Amino acid sequence: MRIGVIGTGRIGTIHANTLSRHRDVGSLILTDADPARAQELAHRLGETVAPGVDEIFRWGVDAVVITTATAAHADLIGRAARSGLPVFCEKPIALDLPGSLHAIEEVEAAGTILQMGFQRRFDAGHTGAREAVRSGRLGRLHTVRAMTSDQAPPPVAYLPLSGGLYRDTLIHDFDVLRWVTGHEVTEVYAVGSDAGPAMFREAGDVDTAAVVLTLDDGTLATATATRLNGAGYDVRMELAGELDQVVVGLDDRTPIASTEPTGPPAASKPWTTFLERFGPAYEAELNAFVEVVRGERANPCDGREALQALRIAEACELSRREHRPVRLAEVPGGAEPVLR
Repeated sequence: MRIGVIGTGRIGTIHANTLSRHRDVGSLILTDADPARAQELAHRLGETVAPGVDEIFRWGVDAVVITTATAAHADLIGRAARSGLPVFCEKPIALDLPGSLHAIEEVEAAGTILQMGFQRRFDAGHTGAREAVRSGRLGRLHTVRAMTSDQAPPPVAYLPLSGGLYRDTLIHDFDVLRWVTGHEVTEVYAVGSDAGPAMFREAGDVDTAAVVLTLDDGTLATATATRLNGAGYDVRMELAGELDQVVVGLDDRTPIASTEPTGPPAASKPWTTFLERFGPAYEAELNAFVEVVRGERANPCDGREALQALRIAEACELSRREHRPVRLAEVPGGAEPVLR
C-alpha cells in the first residue's frame, strides 16, 4: 500500500512515523507547504517527498492522510473523493457547517471512505469508560464531567485559524462524550472567559470555557477547557451512575496535587502535551485506518460522526454569544449518524 501524507507538521510527523513502520504500508509520499520540512522528514524515514499536492495525486497512491492546516481540509477531502481515494483527516473537516457538509456529500457521492481523527476513541482509558457504561456496570448514568486543559497557550498566529476553543479543543470532549455514553446531546449552555492574555480577546476567542450539556436520556454533563493550566496537560472524564463511578485520565502523570493529608503525591513527571498523553491512541487510529482501507474493519469515525461534534461546538458558540441555552435542533446538520 502506498499512502500520501499531506502536511508534515507535528501530527503529520507522528502519522508518517506510524505508517512508515506499518507492515502493510509499502511506501509513503510526503508533501508540505514548507518543502524543507517535508524533505527532512522524508529523508529521515527513507520515504519519497513530493513538491506539492498535485504530485501526490498524479504519482498514484492508494490512500491519503491529511494533516494540513484546517482551512485546506475540505478541499483536499473533496479532491481525494473525486479521485476515488480513501482519506484519513485530522479534525475538523472544516471550521463551518456548510464546508463540512459539502465535503461529506462529496465523499458519500463518490462512495469513498473518510475517517476522521478523533484519537480519544482509541485511548485505553476512554475505551474502558465506554465499556463500563455499555456493560451496565455503572447502572443508570446520571452525571458526566469532562475536561481538557492545555499547559500553555498555542502560538498567537494559530488562534485566528483555530476556530476557537469550542471547535478546536472541546470538540474532542464533545465527540468522546457521544462515543462513550451512546447518547446524543440535545441542549447546551456555554460560557467563556477571555480574562487571561490579551491575544485571546484580540482573536475574538476565550482562554477558558465551561459548558452544561443535556443528553437525550436526561444525563447531565459538563465540559470545561482552558489554555492556561501551568501544572501540565490534563484530560479527564468522570462518569457517575446509580451503581458505580469511574474516571479517565487519573494516573501517576496527572498534573494535579491533592490537599488531603493522606492524598496521593503530585506527579513527578506530569503530562505536558497532547502528543505525549495520546501517543498510543494516535498510533492506534492510523493502524485502524490501514485496516479500514484493506476492508478488514468498519470505519470507526466517519464524516457524519465528526459533524455531530462540530454541531455541538457551533451550538456552544451560539450559546456563548447570545447568553442562552441552545437546542441542537437549532443547528443544521443533515442526516443523523448511527452511534457506534
